[in-house]
Amino acid sequence: MSFWEKIKSGLRRFMTGRNGPDELSFAILIVALVLMLVSSFTGSWVLNFLSLAVYIWLLFRMFSKNLEKRYAENQKYLKMRAAAKTKLSQAFVRLKNARKYKYFKCPECHTLLRLPRNVGEVTVTCGKCRHSFRKKA
Repeated sequence: MSFWEKIKSGLRRFMTGRNGPDELSFAILIVALVLMLVSSFTGSWVLNFLSLAVYIWLLFRMFSKNLEKRYAENQKYLKMRAAAKTKLSQAFVRLKNARKYKYFKCPECHTLLRLPRNVGEVTVTCGKCRHSFRKKA
């Protein structure tokens, strides 16, 4: 067995039962790198210390043996990221269609609705809560 194979097998044994890298770990790594980059440009020791703390948190998550808790944290992050991605994509669609449609919220349930522009004042029924109200487009 060569030297590098011994190193690999030792690393495998050490990481057995540990969390390792996941999506949240990569996001934390990016935050730490950005903080370090900004601190190097500004010379701020506070940002430098904060980036070090984020790196320590990253190592703690990666080497943790509490797999259930790390899995729950990662799932929560993935859910938040998917929600943010959906909102951003919907905002781009609204911006693209801003000339065709007028967007507004239902006064009862705050669901986002749309009407074609230049139809005048119409009675709108919300598809979610069935509340009817007048709206000018």
